[in-house]
Amino acid sequence: MVLGAPTRRLVTAAAAAGLATAALTVALSGPWDSGQRAAERHAAAGITAEREVADLERIVAGLPSAPPVLDPLGERVAGTAGSAGSDLTGALAPLGDAALGSGGAAVSVVDIADGTVLYASGEDAARTPASTVKLVTSVAALRALGPDHRLSTTVGWDEAAGRVVLVGGGDPTVLAADYAALAEETAAELTERGIAEVGVGYDLSLWDGGEGLHPIGVNDNIAPLTPLQVNEGRLDDSTHGPTPRSTDPAADAVRTFTDALRAAGVTVTGEPERAGGQDTERLARHRSAPMSVLVERMLTYSDNDLAEALGRAVAVKAGQPVTFAGVGRAIGDELTGLGLSVDGVRIADASGLDRSGQLTARLLTGVLTAAADPAHPELRPALTGMPVAGFTGTLTGRYGAGTDGAADGAGVVRAKTGTLTGVNTLAGTAVTADGRVLAFAFLAADTTDANAAQSALDRAATALATCSCG
Repeated sequence: MVLGAPTRRLVTAAAAAGLATAALTVALSGPWDSGQRAAERHAAAGITAEREVADLERIVAGLPSAPPVLDPLGERVAGTAGSAGSDLTGALAPLGDAALGSGGAAVSVVDIADGTVLYASGEDAARTPASTVKLVTSVAALRALGPDHRLSTTVGWDEAAGRVVLVGGGDPTVLAADYAALAEETAAELTERGIAEVGVGYDLSLWDGGEGLHPIGVNDNIAPLTPLQVNEGRLDDSTHGPTPRSTDPAADAVRTFTDALRAAGVTVTGEPERAGGQDTERLARHRSAPMSVLVERMLTYSDNDLAEALGRAVAVKAGQPVTFAGVGRAIGDELTGLGLSVDGVRIADASGLDRSGQLTARLLTGVLTAAADPAHPELRPALTGMPVAGFTGTLTGRYGAGTDGAADGAGVVRAKTGTLTGVNTLAGTAVTADGRVLAFAFLAADTTDANAAQSALDRAATALATCSCG
């Protein structure tokens, strides 16, 4: 079989980075992470709650050992900002493109192995991050909750009221089939108790006090914010990307569950009503995929609904209000706990849809470097979830043949994209020609041509991947 140039480049660079499997397979299925591929964790997430611990242990025990995504890192060395060698300065020439606006791009490039700053320009200038803020959300969620944490949607029994209560757990990924399974499990428990007729209540108290809408309102990019949803309020069968959304996803979830409960043979009386269910006896539970998988999904597809849900989970864990301000404080505290500076930073939301958010390029490369640190293996999904240039997620259609100097980045650049009107950002990692792994962040907040600006950022990331920066 004859491989095309991008695939040959992928194979070569993957070997340099220490990957043991075929590079194209890694790019499509997800990298190895502690001996288990992301795709295999997705499969494991479908195991029922009763069997999942034992089954996951057997799955992990049966997997072969695999090299890490990145080479083991040595002692962390504090980098010193400054100009890099002329080769790197020249490599980043695409960032001088006029499409990036009069202010140009704020730039930070570091060696991820030791934190050494290789290039910095405007790295402390606060810029609108757009969706690159999801990297910050990811690290905060993983640090606060752990990679194995799961979001639980439960059904409780309110004996005094003779009703079951559907309790929202802040998981926007619950599907109609999951509600059907909850209903069947609930029906079985009711049958054991000799109960054939019930009322239905629902509990949304987990997010009490939080805004019900994102500042941009309901649109194809995000549904109303509620801890009970069916597939992120999507009105079609899609699982990612913009699509029309429900205006009342909580009502849809309650209706879906109630209909499934009737289908399972339970007589439902009256109309569903708001009720407290946190302290009721649990009849059934649906658990989300592990946090590691949720983070990977959120980063790969730039999932706004999931980002806001994870931000609120961090706030709940921290005892902060589930307002946008409370989420911002909780995330900021997690960053500070990692020793990262949040000077000049404003986390306006967890998804990056709010244009008033402000991040620095220095913070983004700091977050990426922290995620690669062997002292923080729990943060690694923030790296493995980033789209692979030319192959996965929001980078699938970029870095292809004919992309004006960016094609050589296919397979060796992983990055989180960010796009709003007049804002183009990119932050991620690049494997260089000599096998080093660099973390980079490019933030441009007054771009004049979105396509040309995107191309400039892609060409700059590719230049890092093709340089000899040793």
